[in-house]
Amino acid sequence: MAEMVKVAVDAMGGDNAPGEIVKGAVEAVNADRRVKVFLVGREPAIREELKKYTCDGDRLEIVHAEEVIETAEPPVMAIRRKKDSSIVKCMNMVKDGTCDAMVSAGSTGAVLVGGQVIVGRIKGVERPPLAPLIPNAKGVSLLLDCGANVDARASQLLQFAKMGSIYMESVIGVKNPRVGLVNIGVEEEKGNALTKETYPLLLNCPEINFIGNVEARDIPEGAADVLVCEAFAGNIVLKMLEGVSSVLVGKIKEGMMSSLKSKLGALLVKPALKKTLKGFSTEEYGGAPLLGLNGLVVKTHGSSKAIEIQHSVLQCIAFKEQNINEKIKEQIVLETS
Repeated sequence: MAEMVKVAVDAMGGDNAPGEIVKGAVEAVNADRRVKVFLVGREPAIREELKKYTCDGDRLEIVHAEEVIETAEPPVMAIRRKKDSSIVKCMNMVKDGTCDAMVSAGSTGAVLVGGQVIVGRIKGVERPPLAPLIPNAKGVSLLLDCGANVDARASQLLQFAKMGSIYMESVIGVKNPRVGLVNIGVEEEKGNALTKETYPLLLNCPEINFIGNVEARDIPEGAADVLVCEAFAGNIVLKMLEGVSSVLVGKIKEGMMSSLKSKLGALLVKPALKKTLKGFSTEEYGGAPLLGLNGLVVKTHGSSKAIEIQHSVLQCIAFKEQNINEKIKEQIVLETS
């Protein structure tokens, strides 16, 4: 039998904590016997939520943490001062090996700072990127970075490409993933100083399948499996895709309810449409791993519902079973040797 994957879940993080967080954790435990979840946060509140559900008690434990890091708090100060917060306790459980991974919908800043300061970077990794999966017409792409490093260097983008390729091939199952550099044009000479410096590094890297520059309009078509950029551009790409997706779904629903004929037509297409739209929901793909750390840290949306928490917990299984960190270490050692 495979070794149990242990995941610490920040039960107090996010807009819908602890209700949706606890529900998602329970659903993850019920969905896969390979995972054990530690719900970290205020025990009375967690127990109250757990009364609503049935699950395997041997694979779900509560770890009390009295404090909560709020979104508006300065991240560095919060990590230093709130040692008994749910985020810090989750981080320490990953650091000391109690857990293989942690999941949080809480303060992005605190998760990013805690990941580097407490869990720590793999030796040789310059900067860990946040790497969410984003849906496209062909499946999914991995976007990195989307929020951790707004002023990255070319050498760091090269590492992002390598780590992203490992993740896509080992966790998602994409063979020889295509790596694209997010840019304002497909020509090699296009872009700013960073993209111009990064392009030849990616082009001459034998460990990745670099296909060149990728424009934003081609991302939804699935132009590349791994999309490389610094976090300023990446966050804009991510938020724009989420916003357009939300507006389109709203407009489709509005159009279907606009007349009696459209309502009748909606009844006929509803099953197929629901299935199609589900594939474009970011909730179905879990959270964004912070790649390059000594343990797995997954950041989910602050507005996460149970389904996203469930998928975020379950994605930790493939990460552990495929030895992603060991593969990243091997790649970075190869790069620096």
